[in-house]
Amino acid sequence: MRRKRLGTGTALLAAVAAGGLALAQTAAAVTPLTATISADCGSFGSGAATLTATQDGTAATLTVNSSAMTAPIALAQDSITSTLTLVKAGGGTTVFSGTRNPALAAGDSVTVGPLDGTVASGDSLEAYGGSLQLTVFGITVTCTATGPQSPGPFVFD
Repeated sequence: MRRKRLGTGTALLAAVAAGGLALAQTAAAVTPLTATISADCGSFGSGAATLTATQDGTAATLTVNSSAMTAPIALAQDSITSTLTLVKAGGGTTVFSGTRNPALAAGDSVTVGPLDGTVASGDSLEAYGGSLQLTVFGITVTCTATGPQSPGPFVFD
């Protein structure tokens, strides 16, 4: 009799767990996951940049990897302060910021992020019209997109 109760209890627990999984909210997704832009960083260079996005609810991150700018000297991990401003469809901007970067050797392409920001469901964000500001050793470099990102703006769920 004890085995029968244990078996029934286990089956009931499994059914409740499976039902809970079916009702659990799935992680939100952003599309596309990556986009490319052509960036102009003034006297510090110009060229291609890749933006990679992630989303978890209203929290989102963007990582920027750019051949548009190279490290003039070796830079320590987390030594670049970055602010990425993207333009919202319909008006306004959304800012992603942080001080995360890998250690960079002189001449390496600059990578910053993930930079943290907050989004709302349905936000459509575009780099064109916004900017990326990088501050290293008190020197600020501003990069801007020279055209719309490809394949299109980031749309957040």
